[in-house]
Amino acid sequence: MTTPTPHTLQRRLGAIALALAAAGTLNGCALLVGGAMVGGTMMMADRRTSGAQVEDQGIEMKSASRVREVIGSAGHVNVTSYNRQLLLTGEVPAEADKAAIEAAIARTENLRTVVNDLAVMAPSSIGGRSNDTLITSKVKASLVDAKDIISSAFKVVTERSVVYLMGRVTEREANRATDVARGVPGVEKVVRVFEVVSEAELAGQVPAK
Repeated sequence: MTTPTPHTLQRRLGAIALALAAAGTLNGCALLVGGAMVGGTMMMADRRTSGAQVEDQGIEMKSASRVREVIGSAGHVNVTSYNRQLLLTGEVPAEADKAAIEAAIARTENLRTVVNDLAVMAPSSIGGRSNDTLITSKVKASLVDAKDIISSAFKVVTERSVVYLMGRVTEREANRATDVARGVPGVEKVVRVFEVVSEAELAGQVPAK
């Protein structure tokens, strides 16, 4: 029996997830079971430890709350955490707001580093954000189509047509994903926010510390 490649396995898992989600729309119980199975699949496919994934969720929730405390609805700020590294994107009214947000978030439990790429300018439009969502979808689809990388290793964030790539990847994977994202129509710039690991570390599945 032929052993499926990681890319083939990923596609099969994605198809299973979609089937479970569709079944959930027909049956409430199936949705609960499917959700649990899909969540488990995502845990297995993710290169973070399960503990780090849970911590990232907590970091995002706490950081979002602190952003609201600092500027309320005065700006547009997105918080994205991957392996305890937090990315700040969006727009704020002043440099003082940008600095205050970073200072408030820096106190968050379990957080390792903050990448503050907030822009001092008027908030982006609804149309602009919709376009960013479309670009993110296109980049993710292009990563799935690439035959020599595992798309689940990457997290994609788009802000004002600038694509941010996060993930725990090798240098080769980082370069390849960057090239793929740059080739997507509408992408103006690609910013790498990777945690680069060696091929040996990845092969040995050494957990991040």
